[in-house]
This record gives sequence, structure tokens and C-alpha cells, in this order.
Amino acid sequence: MDQFEFGAPMGRASETKDHDVTLIGRKQLDITGVKQVESFDNEEFLMETTMGFLSVRGQNLHMKNLNVEQGFVSIEGKIHDMIYLDQNQQDKSKGFLGKLFK
Repeated sequence: MDQFEFGAPMGRASETKDHDVTLIGRKQLDITGVKQVESFDNEEFLMETTMGFLSVRGQNLHMKNLNVEQGFVSIEGKIHDMIYLDQNQQDKSKGFLGKLFK
């Protein structure tokens, strides 16, 4: 049975975009399911994906490919880390000292 998107024209099924992250040799990162790229520079990319906000940090980062219609982003450079930003997780991970000095 098809799922229908609330507020979509009648009969239009909702589109669920898969979210995949492929890292090749810490030099190329391919990401699908990207809704929008919030900000980027040569050290950090912040993007909204279908599974939350994703931050990618590294050196000499640049966007090799961007396809907004397909939700695809390709980043080249030296990748140091990737992290999903979740408000609930950030509050839990602060620990005792983080909450104390809030």
C-alpha cells in the first residue's frame, strides 16, 4: 500500500529518499538523501539530510558535485570526522561538568 504525503496533491505518493554515506580512502565522500547544504568552507560542511543534520570536518574540503534534485553531494579533501547533530544527544553528552558550566 502506498504512503501519501500530507498536504501533497491528491494521489501523489510520498517520496522517501534513502540516505547513504560512502567514504573512499578519507579523500572522497559521497552522500545521498541531502535536503540542503546549510554552509560550507574548506574545513567544514553542514548539511541537512533525511536522517538529520550532518557535519563533515577536514582539510582542503571542496564540493566536487552537487545535485539538489537527486539529493546528492560529493566532497573531496582530507576527511577528519563526520557527526550527526542531534539536540537531545548533545545535551546528554555534556556530562556533569558541561551542565555545571552551562
